[in-house]
Amino acid sequence: MSEALATRNATVPAHPSTPQTAAQEQTAAMRPPVDVIEDASGITLVADLPGVPKDAVQVRVEADTLTIEGEVRIAMPAELKPSHLELELPRFRRSFTLSKELDASKISAESQHGVLKLRIPKAAHAQPRRIDVNVV
Repeated sequence: MSEALATRNATVPAHPSTPQTAAQEQTAAMRPPVDVIEDASGITLVADLPGVPKDAVQVRVEADTLTIEGEVRIAMPAELKPSHLELELPRFRRSFTLSKELDASKISAESQHGVLKLRIPKAAHAQPRRIDVNVV
């Protein structure tokens, strides 16, 4: 993983059959897979959040921590009851530590078909730049 970005552990249950307190159930979440692509001008994160609509995605930056959270919402007609559900945790959460090379104030985000794409540009001082040499 890039030196500009480090992953943090999200709260996940130890095992589906492990008993949890009510507080643990509210904070337990799955870790979505995230691709990190770095280029000369910054980093792009691509997170798979299936079943999470745009209005249920939260992206936050606090100090040097970027957090992605989302809640799965699957529309089910009221008269139907599911006979089997494999999605035990309806939430996703993933946190990353941002380096000082990145400009957290200029993060952009877009969501399409359950895929969240974040662009984090490098700060001006970390951008490659050309220095002209004057002839004297």
